[in-house]
Amino acid sequence: MIHLPQEFKIVTATAPITTNGTVTFDNVSMKNALRVWLIAQFNQAASHATVITPKLGAVVATCTTAITFSADWWLNPDTGTTDTLVKQTAATTFTLATGATPQLVVGLFVPSQCIVQGATFDCIGATIATSGQATNFVDALWILETAYPGATPPAAITD
Repeated sequence: MIHLPQEFKIVTATAPITTNGTVTFDNVSMKNALRVWLIAQFNQAASHATVITPKLGAVVATCTTAITFSADWWLNPDTGTTDTLVKQTAATTFTLATGATPQLVVGLFVPSQCIVQGATFDCIGATIATSGQATNFVDALWILETAYPGATPPAAITD
């Protein structure tokens, strides 16, 4: 039996915000994580192929290095009509489907892949390139599968 809040640390990456400008997600430490998922919901009122770029760093405060390994991605290009997430081609960035639709994106990051890229890269964040559309919004969560489950998993927003 899985106990979501005891086995998975849930951290807000960003509260709902317009993508009419670059969006920088809050960073998290992967020190106590086995796997990390980014779950981002987009409300695309105007069609735009918005790009998500995961970033790594050695400390939570600074994640500025783009990943060089291919992460796994899933997409639901229209959550208004289906609840199906479709596996996408693994890549270093992810580009939303064009269309004025609500979309759901899931990215999977394995901490060991990040450490291979850089021995001190145990923190992850992401940025979204501007859509140039004031009516497009995103909100996102980091979900960290904890290595040490407990009633209160360790903090992920500090080093």
